[in-house]
Amino acid sequence: MRRRLDDVAGRLLLRLAVVLHRTVAGKTARKRHMERRDTALRAAHQRGIPVEELAVRMRLTPSWIRQVLNGKKPAVEEAA
Repeated sequence: MRRRLDDVAGRLLLRLAVVLHRTVAGKTARKRHMERRDTALRAAHQRGIPVEELAVRMRLTPSWIRQVLNGKKPAVEEAA
């Protein structure tokens, strides 16, 4: 049961990350949204969502996702 709950929570967090990724505007708002998106990505990954799925859903490269998961701030967003 715990595994299924983590899977559902991870997928919901991934959807939140996708929504935040696609709805950013303004410099301050953009930074705030990106921080929330990165937090949601990390949380989804901690709940079992693989890097490859995160990359596909976010339309970013797996290497970019790994940098975010490791706490680094990539200079440029890489489209997959």
